[in-house]
Amino acid sequence: MSPQIKPRVRFAPSPTGRLHLGGARTALSNFLYAKRHGGKFLLRIEDTDTARSKKKYIDQICHSLQWLGLNWDEDLVFQSNNNFSYKRHLNQLLQSKKAYRCFSSKKELEDIRQGKDAFNYTGLWRNRDPEDIKKELQKETPYTIRLRTPNKGKIVFNDIVYGTISVSCDEIDDFILARSDGTPVYNFTNVVDDSEMKITHVIRGEDHLSNTSKQILIYEALSLKVPIFAHLPMILGDDKSRLSKRHGATGVHEYQSKGYQPEALLNYLALLGWNPGTEEEIFNLNRLIEIFDLSRVQKKSAVYDNQKFKWMSSQHLAMQNEKSILDGIIKLDEKWGTPKNIKFKLKVIGMMKQRSHSLLEIMEQSYYFFKGPKRLNNLEHGTFWEIDAITLIKELNSSIMLIEDWSYEKIEIHIKNFITAKNLGFGRVMKPLRYAISGKTKGPSLFGIIELIGRDEFHQRVDDATSKFLN
Repeated sequence: MSPQIKPRVRFAPSPTGRLHLGGARTALSNFLYAKRHGGKFLLRIEDTDTARSKKKYIDQICHSLQWLGLNWDEDLVFQSNNNFSYKRHLNQLLQSKKAYRCFSSKKELEDIRQGKDAFNYTGLWRNRDPEDIKKELQKETPYTIRLRTPNKGKIVFNDIVYGTISVSCDEIDDFILARSDGTPVYNFTNVVDDSEMKITHVIRGEDHLSNTSKQILIYEALSLKVPIFAHLPMILGDDKSRLSKRHGATGVHEYQSKGYQPEALLNYLALLGWNPGTEEEIFNLNRLIEIFDLSRVQKKSAVYDNQKFKWMSSQHLAMQNEKSILDGIIKLDEKWGTPKNIKFKLKVIGMMKQRSHSLLEIMEQSYYFFKGPKRLNNLEHGTFWEIDAITLIKELNSSIMLIEDWSYEKIEIHIKNFITAKNLGFGRVMKPLRYAISGKTKGPSLFGIIELIGRDEFHQRVDDATSKFLN
């Protein structure tokens, strides 16, 4: 169902680390929802933690989003630029008595934590005499600012994913809005920022669900419009624990550096916890925008499967044209395949892309197109590389040089005729032949490899391989 208003959504990362898969999935969900309904996707950097926030992480987050194609629609917003507004809203709450100053000492708070209400502040300064407050202010006693949470009633909201959620007010204490050093806390800044950015829908991870009731209380205390919420399921590893590097999942920048395609990563992230409602599995970004629906997000946590991602990546790679793949490879290594020409490299890519998961795999597994194998050892690769087989391919090497038309078809016919004339099994010749020219036992079409490397290179490689064992 389409929203009645064009949505304004945001992705709000903290620049204390690189963009990870969970964050990228959140950004993607916001982007897809906005584009699906003709709205705006905004980016806010939550950089108020000055000790841990780093410019290099801001740059990396922005670069990763752009690499994925998740470009934001308006100017980048920095939370650190909004301090004046936070102070103004805090003063508004104090003046309206929706919030109050709390001068409780560390010892008093520690005593509360050790008592029956270990997780709830008991409101020591909620209804104190104004004269007591005045005296503490005169003494410049440090204080926090706490919200005056309603003593009764419920906070009820409808989450697009989880449905109606109800939280009793007596489960929420008078929580802190600003610390004793004056810095506002996450729940408060989030509300102010989202309101000023005119955010209509807050789409974020399930781990923020517990914050929502508190944030709604802040919205209401400030007489601000409450946005619509949607909380996405967590991404877990195969052991059902929270996704981390030990599960093989890394930051978005590492997927880029390993030569995975952004389309493949977007495709996989979109399907983590979301059912497209079609039999399709392979989507580009435009198709995802066309069919994305938050109502199809599942409540159950999604499990990251690296093998499934690699398969999906191989599907995207197979559909991509050779020129765009070469452009991507050159960005990773501008000297790849040197000194071969572009036409040669494109043919290599055409043969390798169906067998690879990433650009890096194409680069690493195609080296033998450009250089012959350095060392051959029958002890490492089974019994096929033995004297009789080596003698056979040496004989084949001599006869194949008589071919006038060095083409795939003529090479295939000649080799098959040679095998038939010798009354041999196909693998009896093909295995050692492939090994002699590539140092590999598997790969793309051998006839294609032989055609591409050329007559002279083929002859030289087979001669080098056989001479080491027959001379």
